[in-house]
Amino acid sequence: MSNADTPAIHLRQSGDLPLLYIRNRHASAVIALQGAQVLRYQRHDSRPLLWLSDLAAYQRGQSVRGGIPVCWPWFGDLARNPLSIQTQFASDNASTHELKAPAHGLVRDITWLLDTVSENTDATVVTLRCPIAAIGLGHIELQLQISIGDTLQTQLQTSNHSKADFVYSQALHTYFAISDIHTTVVHGLENSRYIETLENWSEKKQDGAIAFTGETDRIYLDTPSRVDIVDRNWQRNITLHAEGSCSAVVWNPWIEKSKRLSQFDVDAWQQMLCIESANVMEDCIRLAPGAQHTLALMIGEKPTS
Repeated sequence: MSNADTPAIHLRQSGDLPLLYIRNRHASAVIALQGAQVLRYQRHDSRPLLWLSDLAAYQRGQSVRGGIPVCWPWFGDLARNPLSIQTQFASDNASTHELKAPAHGLVRDITWLLDTVSENTDATVVTLRCPIAAIGLGHIELQLQISIGDTLQTQLQTSNHSKADFVYSQALHTYFAISDIHTTVVHGLENSRYIETLENWSEKKQDGAIAFTGETDRIYLDTPSRVDIVDRNWQRNITLHAEGSCSAVVWNPWIEKSKRLSQFDVDAWQQMLCIESANVMEDCIRLAPGAQHTLALMIGEKPTS
């Protein structure tokens, strides 16, 4: 095995944040311990699969723009989540509710604990655990397993050790690197129901493949396990295989919203696309005492024919 193929794992500091750098014979990756956020993943024979902002800031208490932020135990604005989730966090964690609950939940700005790192011929596997007692949920266990190989695989596992049901929403908020949003299409969500958040949260039905001509912010419900991003200019097909996920959020800010986003260059909307494997809205999870749920996502790529 050459030096280039020898697995290497290093912990380095970037700004305020400790980052885990991984390289093996298949690919390289960077993971921020804050938020257990995969920032980069790239096979050696290909372009980066994940988009990371050129203006990314590595600041304590602030999610980095790009990669795969973990959204949990609610998605987006808490007030837009099911009443069962709002009520649970208003009663179980009143301070969170009263202090304007942060968008996308409570774990994006927490430094996760590095539990294990293992190597095999196929991948480097990293397991991170969220010190969730710090946010008043001591009977809930949350961990993320990340497998770096010929594909990128993540498994977000929630376990309920309490004596009551635990209701939550979640998403793996994945930013994909693309050549040009104008020539990129998404397959797999044809005929799916979706919530059009830009039109008063009205429900619609997808007609054909998804193409992009303006700001897009849609929540697809009852989604299939596979979704494909077809990037015509880079001649590649990015495939998402999700398990334990019933929703998908498709997002691109386009021109005007890009001007209002933090850590986001005004032209960056052209080279990124978010497809978020999720359980949101009516697809939220009600976890019984003693039960666990895993949201798994495998991302791969191949040349288009």
